Amino acid sequence: MESAAKGGYVLANLAEVVERVLGFLPTKALLRAACVCRLWRECARRTLRTRQRIAWVSALEPGPAENHALVRALARELEKVHVLPQTVLYIADTETFSGHEECHEQKKARKRNSKETALALEKLLPKRCQVLGLVTPGIVVTPMGSSSNQPQEIEEGEAGFALLFPKIDGVKIHTFHFSKDVKNRVFDESKFAEAGLKNNPDLRVVLLFGYNSWKTGATRFLHQIVNPLNEKSIILAGGQVESFTSLTSENSQAQPGDACGVVGLAFSGAQIQSATVLLDQDVADERTAEAAMQRLKAANIPEHNTIGFMFACVGRGYRHYKTKRNMEADAFRKFFPNVPLFGFFGHGEIGCDRIVTGNFVLRECNDIKDDLLHGYTTVMTLIHLGSTKANQA
Repeated sequence: MESAAKGGYVLANLAEVVERVLGFLPTKALLRAACVCRLWRECARRTLRTRQRIAWVSALEPGPAENHALVRALARELEKVHVLPQTVLYIADTETFSGHEECHEQKKARKRNSKETALALEKLLPKRCQVLGLVTPGIVVTPMGSSSNQPQEIEEGEAGFALLFPKIDGVKIHTFHFSKDVKNRVFDESKFAEAGLKNNPDLRVVLLFGYNSWKTGATRFLHQIVNPLNEKSIILAGGQVESFTSLTSENSQAQPGDACGVVGLAFSGAQIQSATVLLDQDVADERTAEAAMQRLKAANIPEHNTIGFMFACVGRGYRHYKTKRNMEADAFRKFFPNVPLFGFFGHGEIGCDRIVTGNFVLRECNDIKDDLLHGYTTVMTLIHLGSTKANQA
């Protein structure tokens, strides 16, 4: 009894011991523990502030007919993660996110509804969390467990991932959305400033995703968005997706409509470093794919606390590489053994060879604007979010 009393005294009064114990808990359990008393609440807050590493949830196995695999994986894994998500980017395959599964017992197809699936995902996440969700023809994903796991190019079948960005000191991430106004052919560029994409000296990376690209005027509208942002001091990368399924922020929530438009994530912060390379149509074998990765490696972007993105055309993958699968993801892993890679196969790519580091000394610099819109290519991107004291994987 006496030893139990001493233990109770320690856990009720000694912050250093409490923080040590709470540090082993995943975030959901930590938030529950924070309700015990004021000391535990303060210790939990301090513990959460140290958890500034990106986490992710990968879905590689088909789920039951009523749920997409990503919904099931997210429900399971959010109980285990050690971050409190402030921003989430999820991407899933188009076909099964809103497709259907045969139900032979009832002799009819049970059709999945993309709105229902998106809502199920959003409900799993914190209420104040920014969420951007996309569906695309194919997925590029690194399995959970380690950033050094082999990334997979999944060109057919059910798959998806969710990137969980916690609050990171010195980094601001925000979502944005520009929808084409059918009544006005000229885009109001004042909307860039409202979205934090102009008059923002700390802006470093903009990930852009065009949707409903088959609509009349979609390509012209994408040019209206991309061209004013095409500056040497900003990394632009992304591609054309099938649709966006979620877009929530602290102040608003957008629903997919019939119009075409652009959604995305903007990364601001002086500590952010980034680089992109373009793999054009001439990159068609292992040697040329690895040469492109060598260019990306030469950017000297720190690889700790860094995430990789791959935005590829649906015409690439194993068809482009003469039935050899996973060529570009394998080439990336060879040169970046500890950087997780995520992305998609889409209907057009955005990006070029560009490097943005702290002092903005670019390896390639001229006054000619880079061509950013491509087809039948792949854009590889590295985003370094700065050094962190966090120790968790």
